[in-house]
Amino acid sequence: MNKFELERNKAYKLAGQLKQSGVSGRLGSGSGVDRREQRKQDQAAGLVPFPLKLTQAQCDRVRALAQERGISTNELVAELLQKALDA
Repeated sequence: MNKFELERNKAYKLAGQLKQSGVSGRLGSGSGVDRREQRKQDQAAGLVPFPLKLTQAQCDRVRALAQERGISTNELVAELLQKALDA
């Protein structure tokens, strides 16, 4: 093997280790549910991911309103969309 192949194999090994290490502590250990399980729960509840682009001012207003009401931003956006669709 030449030096390039050795370095490439080390990179593959490192990438494999990172994949198997799982989610870091700050990214979701508090929830206790991994992404695959969360996706299954969302599908069972009839939830569909819907990407959306908002301005920073709109995001700030949505987050502030959700925090004020004590609900998640997903719940608030769903509520606001339902009101807009019903109108």
